[in-house]
Amino acid sequence: GQPLGPRRLSLKPVPKLPNMEAFLREALVKVKKQARGFLAPELCFQAVRAATEKPFAEGVRRERELFQVLLTSGQAQALQYAFFAERAVHRWATPRGASWSSAAPQPVRRAAVIGLGTMGQGIVTCLVKANIPVVALEQDLEYLNKGRKAVMVLLEREAMKMEGGAQKLDFHNPAHLQFTVDFDLLRDVDLVIEAVFENMALKKEIFHKLSNICKPGALLCTNTSALNIDEIASATSRPQQVIGTHFFSPAHVMRLLEIIYGRHTSPTAIATAMQLAKALKKVGVVVGNCFGFVGNRMMFPYVQQAVFLLEEGSRPEAVDQALEDFGFKIGPFRMSDLAGLDVGWRSRKGQGLTGPSLPAGTPALQRHGQRYSPLPDLLCEQGRFGQKTGKGWYRYERAGGRTATPDPWIHSFLSQYRDTHRFKTRYIDQEEILERCLFSLINEGFAILAEGIASGPEHLD
Repeated sequence: GQPLGPRRLSLKPVPKLPNMEAFLREALVKVKKQARGFLAPELCFQAVRAATEKPFAEGVRRERELFQVLLTSGQAQALQYAFFAERAVHRWATPRGASWSSAAPQPVRRAAVIGLGTMGQGIVTCLVKANIPVVALEQDLEYLNKGRKAVMVLLEREAMKMEGGAQKLDFHNPAHLQFTVDFDLLRDVDLVIEAVFENMALKKEIFHKLSNICKPGALLCTNTSALNIDEIASATSRPQQVIGTHFFSPAHVMRLLEIIYGRHTSPTAIATAMQLAKALKKVGVVVGNCFGFVGNRMMFPYVQQAVFLLEEGSRPEAVDQALEDFGFKIGPFRMSDLAGLDVGWRSRKGQGLTGPSLPAGTPALQRHGQRYSPLPDLLCEQGRFGQKTGKGWYRYERAGGRTATPDPWIHSFLSQYRDTHRFKTRYIDQEEILERCLFSLINEGFAILAEGIASGPEHLD
């Protein structure tokens, strides 16, 4: 029975809620933790805070001020650049004149993945999610069964996230996903992705086999993170069909797919790999062939500087914190523990930088006239491979654990190491950590551009 007067919410007083201060305090801590180094989420929080404290008109005014700050910030420019760079990279070109505008992809109706380790499991998951039928191959039944179990766990998880769930991902149907130890089942696939571990002899043996078994038009891809694509292709009778497809770990999550062409790779092969990236909802970036390509080649000097900082007096947690506060999702040492320290160790042994093939009399802290740190090698010799063994640069609650805790063992190990090699320990501030790690990353990027390995800065970014 009351008159229907105007009910304009903006004119009502802002209600005072109990525990508001405590609630906002907690919210800010959460925002800062989830978006370290990012301006926008923090200013969004300030806008909401203003809405709880001020009348409507003043709150809106405050929001506009905050927005102006963001609009003109360096971070806004960087995010806009990243947005357009991601769109620019589908226009690829090679120094020999092949490009996106003239090359047409082949259809991929059926794919195969060789090797069901961590990378292979993730790649199979990607293909199944993209509705591409897959043959998953391992060397023997024991590895096959282990791999199958892991893939099924991943697919169940992915199905839970999707609307319509497992019905949409029909992965129990052998026509969509088949596990085998028989190479003959690869006769009619359009594309094979080899994902065995980084060993040149093993990869060449597999590619030799594939070039005898697969149909003539099939694309032969290698998921290598650093090995020479041309050398792998030399084991086949069809080097024009060989291409690098470097997935980043975990393969079913990370959006980047580095596509590496060799000396003989055909434009059609590049276009097909790019089309595959699109089907897998990944950002494909076409780059040239050199040790480590672009992603890992830029990471080498970055992680190396981080290790030099430890030699001079820093700690893994201090270096990681500086880079995470700056905005990296994960610092170099937590990243190394996650990826597995043994991966880099195997690669350095292969290059003769450490291990039995290191020439006698090589100075401990030098290789090929350049500064070298044996620290990561020493950790691996102690069986500290990172999360998988429960200890690396950090300690974990168990093998395979995820929570990194600073490790007193590492601290005393580092001080003994500094004494042995006569390093003077000094305090290293955040600014120096940031500059040394970031500038070495950026400088390597310039070297890659200068060599024509990447065709533009957007590809690196």
